[in-house]
Amino acid sequence: MKKDLISITDLSISEIKDIFSLSSKVKKNKKKYSQALFGKTIALIFQKPSLRTRVSFEVGIKQLGGSAIYLGREEVNLGVREAVSDVAKTLSRYVDGIVARTFEHKYVVELAKYADVPVINGLSDLLHPCQALADIFTLEEKLKKVKGIRLAYIGDGNNVCNSLLHISAKLGINVNVASPMGYSPGDDTLSAARSIADTTGAKINVFFDASSAVKDADVIYTDVWTSMGQEEEREKRIEIFKDFQTNKALLSLAEKDCLVMHCLPAHRGEEITEEVIESKNSVIFDQAENRLHVQKAIMIKLLNR
Repeated sequence: MKKDLISITDLSISEIKDIFSLSSKVKKNKKKYSQALFGKTIALIFQKPSLRTRVSFEVGIKQLGGSAIYLGREEVNLGVREAVSDVAKTLSRYVDGIVARTFEHKYVVELAKYADVPVINGLSDLLHPCQALADIFTLEEKLKKVKGIRLAYIGDGNNVCNSLLHISAKLGINVNVASPMGYSPGDDTLSAARSIADTTGAKINVFFDASSAVKDADVIYTDVWTSMGQEEEREKRIEIFKDFQTNKALLSLAEKDCLVMHCLPAHRGEEITEEVIESKNSVIFDQAENRLHVQKAIMIKLLNR
């Protein structure tokens, strides 16, 4: 039976740990896994531009002995040029897996519903599970143990924040989210994360000021204030989020060796300063690299079922 990765909630704690274990092995010994997906092909259906997601999946499948075909908006305008169900059923006859990067989350869900091959959420407006898996894998590399650490997420309660909440709750990571009023994660996401956290001992808190959220934090995470598709709100958001910048002053309120994370692309000088990005606390480019290794592990797990 095929398995999809649409949300972190699709994974058990043991499955997350299995992905991390395999990611570590793949990272340490690329040659050993060079034929793990020999002859397999994935289709990349991307409605949004991409650097890390596209390159890491294309390079990843190639390093595993397989291949990828990129289908941009011009080729596959989901739900407009062709019904999503028809795309899913057709591609299932050609490829071994589908990676979808969409504006609306419903398209990823519908692809998974009708496809006979695994569907991986490469980003939707609601969730970004591959990013969250790479992020926490990075923290395990740096800190060895993540259960009980304190992660402060500063900024928009967006898709990245939502998936971080899900995985943190599952792994017992305490999360403080600081967003301006009206920009916190949605009630459904918070409710789901807190329900999981009740079983693991994690604490999920929401703040409306950054200083309170980062007090004694082991990790500070931020993301752009204006995501793709929100360009018309850019000037408004810059004004609303101006007190939520990750800078040296904010970093000084956290633990001395606090790690700084950002999923990229970054708007240097807006949500995060140049000084912090290039500081010794930053693990931002380790995160970016680990997208490759974690997604290779995900593909091995799903495409070899």
